[in-house]
Amino acid sequence: MKRVVLSLTVIAVLGALPSVAKAQSAANGGTSFGNLFSPSSNTSTTQPQPILGYKKPTERIKVRNYLFDTFGPYPLAGAVILGGIDQAHNAPPEWGQGAGPYFERVASDSGIEMVTTTTRYALAEVFREDTIYYGCECTGVFRRLGHALISTVTARRGDDGHRQLSFPAMIAPYAGSMTAVYAWYPKRYDAEDGFRMGNYTLLTFAAENIAREFIYGGPHTLFGRTGLSVPPGTNSAVTTNP
Repeated sequence: MKRVVLSLTVIAVLGALPSVAKAQSAANGGTSFGNLFSPSSNTSTTQPQPILGYKKPTERIKVRNYLFDTFGPYPLAGAVILGGIDQAHNAPPEWGQGAGPYFERVASDSGIEMVTTTTRYALAEVFREDTIYYGCECTGVFRRLGHALISTVTARRGDDGHRQLSFPAMIAPYAGSMTAVYAWYPKRYDAEDGFRMGNYTLLTFAAENIAREFIYGGPHTLFGRTGLSVPPGTNSAVTTNP
């Protein structure tokens, strides 16, 4: 039953992305996600629209954001929460209960996030993508929520920073979960379990992006009036209209 609910949730989230992108594009005069779900083209009628004010991050900024995304508060909080959920469901049951197994589960979830983030950044270098999360300069809860969800499976490309679907962002969660299945999970776990766990990881990254958009990570977050509003190394000068 849980697998069915999880699959439906992932399908619903991914299925809603084109509609969200279309709505945001219309609200911004057709310049937001014009060609998000289409291959780039050399013709002027289908060329992705640039992001005004976008500035490609330096390698130094990429490294700092990688460290923040790997060892910062979001992956730590995610591992602690997921470890508690795994503990409550006694998953995997071979690890048992108690403080020791709980920290083992937290370490496992932390390892999955670490492999996932490393894979995402490494593949982004290969595909020349910018997978850093940029907060939305738009207003309205639903538009900002749509921006956070879309950012889970997209990345910036080129000098103009146009947004496209990202292979690294979509494949990385499953690289992390498959690594766990074949590296430290009990031997009875297989690729099907890795795919299921990868879905959870993808949803976790969506939740982290929502937290970055509304809680901590930019000038329009809950901590926007404090000096902690922007993660270390973030390319904060960018204009991030979706």
